[in-house]
Amino acid sequence: MSPITVLLVDDHLVVRSGLRALLGTQKDLHVIAEAASGEEAMDRVQEHSPDVVVMDLAMGAGMDGIEAIRRIRERNRGQAILVFTTYDSDADIVRAVDAGAMGYLLKDAAPEEIFSAVRGAVQGKSVMSPPVASRLFQQLRNPEEILTPREAELLSLLTEGLSNRELGRRLFISEATVKTHLAHIYAKLGVETRAAAIATAIRREGMR
Repeated sequence: MSPITVLLVDDHLVVRSGLRALLGTQKDLHVIAEAASGEEAMDRVQEHSPDVVVMDLAMGAGMDGIEAIRRIRERNRGQAILVFTTYDSDADIVRAVDAGAMGYLLKDAAPEEIFSAVRGAVQGKSVMSPPVASRLFQQLRNPEEILTPREAELLSLLTEGLSNRELGRRLFISEATVKTHLAHIYAKLGVETRAAAIATAIRREGMR
């Protein structure tokens, strides 16, 4: 049986070296290549076609992990990608999953948890670190909290009675982008009108 090939993507050499050594203890896991940026990750995926990409989110200048995940998945919808990071905010988790990540591990995960996640990704399984899984579960129970920071900001501005054009000027985005954000907000909040979204925003503020 052929080993599972892995691409490591992290801008820290020490992290990549440690993870390579860890995965190397497993006969069925083989690190086939490494990358230190999102741009390099896209090139390495193209060159090596790894079974699994293990991706950090923050990688200094250039393309970050979220954008790299999105672009890799656009090229190959079947590519398995696991996030391996120190970032555990709600926004980061949601953005990574939305971009196409199949799993989300924190860097303090136990070795067996990492091995299991890589093997599971090849089988199409989604694996999350317990703290991440807990946050996602809470977000599913409280859908209002899955708004991205920009969507939350726009929702708050709705209460000021601003038009789409005024919202765009305030946030330095186009009216078309405002409409896209509003559509996402309505869907996530389960509302169909601007008034209902404003009512939800006011209720959210009152609960803080």
